[in-house]
Amino acid sequence: MARTRHESSVTAISWIPSEAIEGLSKVPFELGVTHYDQPPPDRIDAGDLEELRRTDRFREANELRAFIEVEDGRISDCGYLGGGKIGSTTVRLGPAAIRFAAVHLPDIQKEPEVGPTSVRFVQTVGGRMGIPTPRPVKRRPWVQFWPSIAWSTLELTINTDGTSSRGLAGASPFPRHWVYDEAGMLTEKSAVIDFKSWADHCFGDGTPWGSYDSERLVTAAESALERELSATILRGGMKPKVRTVDAGETLTTQGEAATDVYVVMDGLFAVEIDGEGVAEIGPGAVVGERAALEGGVRTATLRATTRARVAVIAPDQLNPEALESLAATRRA
Repeated sequence: MARTRHESSVTAISWIPSEAIEGLSKVPFELGVTHYDQPPPDRIDAGDLEELRRTDRFREANELRAFIEVEDGRISDCGYLGGGKIGSTTVRLGPAAIRFAAVHLPDIQKEPEVGPTSVRFVQTVGGRMGIPTPRPVKRRPWVQFWPSIAWSTLELTINTDGTSSRGLAGASPFPRHWVYDEAGMLTEKSAVIDFKSWADHCFGDGTPWGSYDSERLVTAAESALERELSATILRGGMKPKVRTVDAGETLTTQGEAATDVYVVMDGLFAVEIDGEGVAEIGPGAVVGERAALEGGVRTATLRATTRARVAVIAPDQLNPEALESLAATRRA
């Protein structure tokens, strides 16, 4: 009797990017009392999650690993192997740094869905933030401190031939969630951060530990060059202007004269050429570089499919060689 074991995985890392927090809750971040997170790496290897957790680089990590056993072409056994890791929040008071551990809620591992040739696994990981966030309320005392809950829900399907598929099945609207495949490569991201919705609703029954899980809204990961450019822009010394674009509004129009370059900070845009949709871009993407390099005429229309925010940069603030490399990949 032939028996084969297949294992696979998918991992989500949840982190707080700069400019992701609104209103009163932004004050401790702006004063340096607590911090935004550096973007996670483009690739993670064995042991990286624990190191990232130890160095306070994420708020939570969802590692869904699972296996199936196949005997003579039929599924004989299956199960979960992974689980969640929770981060902490470092608070600085003068020269002192105090680390507040978050509350790791029980991992939710749904009963595997066993089919004739595959098994689907679904796992939710999350917890309460290490410190409560202040929020205004319409009653005394007017400001309430309450730790909202963040989470990610992953799905993984393992087939009897050893192939697998994976993705983000649901997530809290805050913070950002990045998803990695079984090789540890970044493959997709949550596209929209909605801090207000998270702060107002994601506690109690408004979580998977109550009766709710949010729908997924993801976009493919951008290129490594785009990530390098956007990281330089958003974390460098310059302070770019930030523009908000409502759903349905155009950021650029094909044929118009313009030279500004944009970094998508949040939200999704449809790319249209000659009135036809050709692609979709999300957070981290750098756009507008061809107009900046090729005579100042837009080559595509970018239309927001969700509410979005972009950083606006004049082309003379960027490395022209890096812009040319990015433009060359787009022409290809």
